[in-house]
Amino acid sequence: MTRVSAEPDVKELNLTLDLCLRIGEMLLANGAGAADVTATMGAVAHHLGLRTTDIDVTFTQVSMGYQYDPASPSLLMIRQVKQRDIDYEDLTQVDHLVRDLLHGKLDLYLARTRMASIVSVGHPVPRWAVTIATGVMCAAVALFLGGDLAVIAIAFLAAACIDRVQLRMSRRRLPNFYMQVAGGVVATLFAVGAAASGLDVDPSLVVTANIIMLLAGIGFMGALQDALSGFYVTAGARIIEALLATSGIIAGVSGGLSLGTLMGVDVGQLEPGRSGWQDLSLLMVGSALCAAAFAFASYSPKRALVPIALVAAGAAAIFRVVDEADLGRTWAAAFAAFAIGLVAYAVAGRVRVPPLVVVVPAIVPLLPGLSIYRGLSLMAADNGASTSAGLLAMVTAASVAIALASGVILGEYVAQPVKREARRLEQRLSGPRLVGVFRARSKR
Repeated sequence: MTRVSAEPDVKELNLTLDLCLRIGEMLLANGAGAADVTATMGAVAHHLGLRTTDIDVTFTQVSMGYQYDPASPSLLMIRQVKQRDIDYEDLTQVDHLVRDLLHGKLDLYLARTRMASIVSVGHPVPRWAVTIATGVMCAAVALFLGGDLAVIAIAFLAAACIDRVQLRMSRRRLPNFYMQVAGGVVATLFAVGAAASGLDVDPSLVVTANIIMLLAGIGFMGALQDALSGFYVTAGARIIEALLATSGIIAGVSGGLSLGTLMGVDVGQLEPGRSGWQDLSLLMVGSALCAAAFAFASYSPKRALVPIALVAAGAAAIFRVVDEADLGRTWAAAFAAFAIGLVAYAVAGRVRVPPLVVVVPAIVPLLPGLSIYRGLSLMAADNGASTSAGLLAMVTAASVAIALASGVILGEYVAQPVKREARRLEQRLSGPRLVGVFRARSKR
């Protein structure tokens, strides 16, 4: 294990900082919260002998500084977070690396070698399988939103096409906003095609089911989670990204409808974000399929897919029961999220993945992406009534997102073991951890 002596090896200090930054970059790029990233980097640095590091995490970069001698210049290293392709297999491997390092199974050089292997190895499943999983996810959402077989089939095909179009655009390094516009156009053209073919389907439900994969509910909830943990700059950036992505969908849907009008196809009155609800059994089945498909598309380890599906089904059932008890959608989301946070720690430990890998897919069916889309769409309409309805939808989306984020965090607080040393460190570094170890260990 590396120790900092009175005359430290600057080369080794640089290697230590670089390892911490690479770990932080990988966690942040794969959806970890700023608090988890900061705490994990601090724990690794503490274990490797750096006791007073300065760590800063923003939406696009991580930085770390260390001053080993007050009379010498401090060391400062920065890494940019350029790619944000969610890969829960990589996240899981980095989490295992950190745990092995803090338990003394790895030293600095072995950890760096293993980190390089994680970064260099490609995705564990072929890309076409991710496209199919994305289609299954949207089809499952169409199922529990009340769609019939035609809507479910259209949602599957539309999601697969959107995924391939966005994949080609991403390889050309186009900004995410244009990818969202293209996705909205493709989704709406499927609704236009269904209307032109004479299928007896609700165009509003078709469009709603088709754009599910584009909605920014995860980003919005992640922003509020960062805000709750005190990272307001990162939270603000995430909110702007979510709103910009949703604006791209609105522009794409509008463009698709305009193309349909030019082709002489009338889809009728389109009510943005409208959806129905199926009975409890279909809601649970659809939520389970949606969560498992999202987890698979995010490269989650296969051993976690069935537990994630079961957690999502249970959360959906809790949501429906509380909602039907007239407690409101916000409290329904809060109770469901609390249940997810409560069981995610135990489930994640059993299948050997970070709790984040269980929490995010399980919470996907409950995300307020449709409310965000509906709110921005209505606010863009040119009349006072639509603007008021849009503001109400946005407030609803915000309240649901806050309920989901706070419910998960509270569930983690209750679920995690309470030990004096762990509690002291958690209070100093962050709240309950969705990624990373419980406490920093130093080998004596």
